[in-house]
Amino acid sequence: MSRRAWPIAALVVLAAQTSQAQETAEPPSAPPVLPPVVVTAPPPVAASSEVLIPGRDFELRPQGRPADVVRLIPGFVISQHQGGGKAEQYFLRGFDADHGTDVALFVDGMPVNLRSHAHGQGYADLHFLIPETVKLVDGLKGPYFVEFGDFATAGAVNFVTKDLVDANTVEVAGGMFNTQRYLTLLSPTRDALKSLVAIDAYRSDGPFEHGNGYERFNIFAKASASLAEGMDLSLWASHYRADWHGSGQIPLRAVREGLISRFGAIDPNEGGQTQRTNLNLDWRWRPSERQLLSVHAYGTYYSLSLFNNFTFFLNDPDHGDEINQRDRRVLAGVDTQYAHRSEPLGVSVTTTGGLQYRLDTPHIVLANTAERHLLDRVQDAEVIEQSYSPFLKFDLAPLAWLRLVTGARGDIFTYHVSSKVNSAGGDLNGDVTRARPNVKANVILGPWSQTELFANFGTGFHSNDARAVILDPKLPALPTARGWELGVKTKVLPRVELSATYWVLDLASELVFIGDDGTTQARGPSHREGWEFATRVKLLEWLTFSGDVTTSRATFDTGAAVPLAPRVTGRADLAARLPWGFAASLGMRHLGDRFADEDRHQTARGSTLFDVTGRYRWKAFEAFATIENLTNVEWREAQFFFTSRLPGEPAGGVPDIHFTPGNPRTVLGGVAVRF
Repeated sequence: MSRRAWPIAALVVLAAQTSQAQETAEPPSAPPVLPPVVVTAPPPVAASSEVLIPGRDFELRPQGRPADVVRLIPGFVISQHQGGGKAEQYFLRGFDADHGTDVALFVDGMPVNLRSHAHGQGYADLHFLIPETVKLVDGLKGPYFVEFGDFATAGAVNFVTKDLVDANTVEVAGGMFNTQRYLTLLSPTRDALKSLVAIDAYRSDGPFEHGNGYERFNIFAKASASLAEGMDLSLWASHYRADWHGSGQIPLRAVREGLISRFGAIDPNEGGQTQRTNLNLDWRWRPSERQLLSVHAYGTYYSLSLFNNFTFFLNDPDHGDEINQRDRRVLAGVDTQYAHRSEPLGVSVTTTGGLQYRLDTPHIVLANTAERHLLDRVQDAEVIEQSYSPFLKFDLAPLAWLRLVTGARGDIFTYHVSSKVNSAGGDLNGDVTRARPNVKANVILGPWSQTELFANFGTGFHSNDARAVILDPKLPALPTARGWELGVKTKVLPRVELSATYWVLDLASELVFIGDDGTTQARGPSHREGWEFATRVKLLEWLTFSGDVTTSRATFDTGAAVPLAPRVTGRADLAARLPWGFAASLGMRHLGDRFADEDRHQTARGSTLFDVTGRYRWKAFEAFATIENLTNVEWREAQFFFTSRLPGEPAGGVPDIHFTPGNPRTVLGGVAVRF
């Protein structure tokens, strides 16, 4: 008998027993009142490109890599190019956003991106997030949303965590390349106090000749409760640490000439160690049906020691060009909001006022090293960076078919930098204050025949590194991003969801990758535009197809190409969920060829990959298996074009494509017990 049939059978038995009792006993008292059934609908979206991804949609994704979840957002591409421990490289809307410069990432509203980071502005390492703790992913594109400020130019993503799990789980998984994963999910309490504890341990060597030895450990604990009528509190803490080796980006010429294999390394000492400890608190109070007051506070301790060798022997023929980038900081902030719903002149209006404050205190070191041994420090600086961001938002519906969401925010940044060492030159000491306003406007028309039309406009920004702002006061500290889009969402066809979006985004200052020292540098204005198409089709009750295609064009104001900007991306997924406990998916992801240099002479080769996953659950037991890169294609996960030098080459080096090879066909599997 199925689980759903048990309550029905129980009610039938109870009714029969009650009927017999009524014949011999006094009339029973009034039956107990059953608890109300609460049905929630997804919140209305404000743009055709906005997506809400429930946890069910990424249950069948390969497990253990949190950033994989964002691949379900149309046009969002990620790549990993150093052993698994480094933050992913993010691509979205014609941006090679490096490690997060133009994509804002959040977990329950806590920012993941780090300002003035040792390895690049906006560095966003998601590895502290355990994928199985995620309930919902909210993906937004463009600078149209008042709640998001810094880095939210191409888009913003918020991961919402679960309050509890339906069943306690112990899982063991493993596979090729000495990959192992151990996961435990527990909910000790589920009633008035909801709790969740998750522990995740992961290890993998990867396919490389010099094994990554990537080891990661995560622990997450969350408690949620209602303190009083209309008052809720949620608190969670997490700790993450990892260490790894990486083969880095290898020059294409070295593979072609047979100096190394595509899984070899020029400097096998790349890699690093990192940790992040977080504390996140959410307090919400509803004094009445028309009011909501919320306070969100967070604190983070973070550290990273990263070793890279981009140019090999170009700058130092004797010792090599290995560098060590170290970052240690405290990140803290608070986000307060008050929302009030009113009906002036019969028009429903929700007004939200808020203030966001954030503090970053990075201690940053850049050093020259050889085989991870210190040679000399190039830079040693301490930064205190603060931002104050008041905003006001209006959400009104003057007509049944018209909704307006508009508002404005201000962002005030203060930079304080004190330098102990700066052999690169310039005075790296001082204080600077910068501020800017931003406006947002969203128009939603409909629905008509289950179809909505959207028009969006907004200005945003990404902040620049505090060190760059102090060294060059003329540099725009908060360069403007100005974007707009037009789109449609429709369900006019039975069992089919469709969306189409045309977008434009102009950026006043572009950050581009500089291979010589592994940092980014401000470049001139840029222009981007493109199309996005997405669909979801319920072919049968148990079979669903989803997919998307995006195109984009990214150029500097001079007409030169923006290197590595994605031009065409595609994704398709066919998922089957059978009633007897079996579920499977066949997925495809495509990244087209891109320009690797501004002159469009070099090409970063694209790839098309297929993955298949199957899961079978019987009572409390579950087994699963995944085959990644099913067709075993040779592909490049990350690619750059710059100058490097190998032993025996000219002193000026050789310009070349440098790449990290993608994994060959990989088989992973595991078992889980639920109780």
